[in-house]
Amino acid sequence: MTEKFEILEFPHLEDDRGTLTPFEFENLPFAPERVYFVTAKNGAVRGGHAHFVEEEIFVAARGSISLLVNDGSGDQRIFLDAPNRAVWVKKNCWHELHDFSDDAVVVAISSTKYFPGEKNYQTDKKVFLEK
Repeated sequence: MTEKFEILEFPHLEDDRGTLTPFEFENLPFAPERVYFVTAKNGAVRGGHAHFVEEEIFVAARGSISLLVNDGSGDQRIFLDAPNRAVWVKKNCWHELHDFSDDAVVVAISSTKYFPGEKNYQTDKKVFLEK
């Protein structure tokens, strides 16, 4: 099975003033339609679905998270704790965001405008794994 997720690395510039991590849209694997931010209350899990249409890139802009992905070949956890390291979650890949540090802010870059509902979301992991 072809992996339906990839780890991406972006430039990370640092000097005595701080850091800068540029995301040039023309260098992303898809044309972004939406950017949103995710935080979590203590112990909460975010995500918990696969998309039929949408692709997303997740970046821990601040703090750290654990991203669980499953492309049909088993759960894998990816630790994100730097703004220049991201995970590209392609279509039909289960994903969950776990273990948010208290200060975690995740930036999500999406290939679609907000597209809720059963035409884009599989929210039952058991059904997802049966396909």
